[in-house]
Amino acid sequence: MPAPQPAARTRRVPGHGPAEVLRPRSGRAEVWAESPLQLLSAVEAHSAGLLGRQTVVRPRAGAGMAGTVALLRDQAPAGLTIEDPPAGPAQETAAAPPGRPDRWVAGDAYSGQVQAGLLRGLDADELVLLDDGLASLKLLATLVQDRPAALTRPRSRATAPRRMLGLASWHRLRRLARQGRLLVVTALPVPDAVERRFRALGGKLERHRFEWLGTRPVTEIIREPTVLVGSAMPADGLIHPGPYIEWVRSLTEDGPVSYFPHRRETPQLLEALAAHPLIRVNEHTVPVEMRLRGLQPGQVVRSLPSTVLASLRLVLAPDGVRLRGHDVPGHWWTPQASAELRRHLGSCLDEAAAGQPGRP
Repeated sequence: MPAPQPAARTRRVPGHGPAEVLRPRSGRAEVWAESPLQLLSAVEAHSAGLLGRQTVVRPRAGAGMAGTVALLRDQAPAGLTIEDPPAGPAQETAAAPPGRPDRWVAGDAYSGQVQAGLLRGLDADELVLLDDGLASLKLLATLVQDRPAALTRPRSRATAPRRMLGLASWHRLRRLARQGRLLVVTALPVPDAVERRFRALGGKLERHRFEWLGTRPVTEIIREPTVLVGSAMPADGLIHPGPYIEWVRSLTEDGPVSYFPHRRETPQLLEALAAHPLIRVNEHTVPVEMRLRGLQPGQVVRSLPSTVLASLRLVLAPDGVRLRGHDVPGHWWTPQASAELRRHLGSCLDEAAAGQPGRP
């Protein structure tokens, strides 16, 4: 006879009512992770009992992935296995390997890999979507619209075939939600109206507050009074790098700055910042949610519009560390930044910055 299983339980997240699914969940989950944040989100979801008793994470190769895999693997909760990133893009696929999992898990629903995998057929009982930055909030808002919309990145110029894939993915995710087979796990502040419409559609929504991360020892000490989380917007061609560099340099008027780069920032920009005697440019390693937990009251974390404001608020605000989000001045934007994208990026400041919206 099989060994008896512990009784399932529900967990309540403060301020968000009862959980929607019983925990811990039985079965097996396969995770396709394309960024360090998705890796951390997978560990949090598994630790919270939302993925299954056995979870296998298959990371995509990319900046920061190897270091994050090594660190998380050493501390992985029971039942979680993290594979090595593949040697090259030719070996990468978002399709689940042989052996039907109970849950197929991904972070970036805008990824062409993920969308192609969905349209090939979901060979699992449920699809679970994890946090992947601001795109997670944009996805929920788009899915609850009554009018079909292609799931393509706001900053990309999608080709006709790519728009068709994004539109087919919108319909596919809506169908999974109506079937009760779509679960979103997030630490981000989902607007109440979006949450109500998503649940009415049939989607399930669960939250975490980096509870697993909170049990890990602090391994990095930052002594500078100002910590700046870097932005990918200059590298993505959305803002001009010159004004951004000057703004970062201006923050040294309050003392030394510890700069944590985004994984897509260019060497040229980082060299320009590192040339300033009061700016320490840190090596990009693992997500800042893991690195900044040793900050103390009196230190301040600054950032342009970014999901990191919301996630770090959960990690740092209980300890009295201030977070300050900064609007992007109009003259910084390039023609590649659409009005829709500007509104989308700016919308994250109100709740995520905890009522402390600074100005560059």
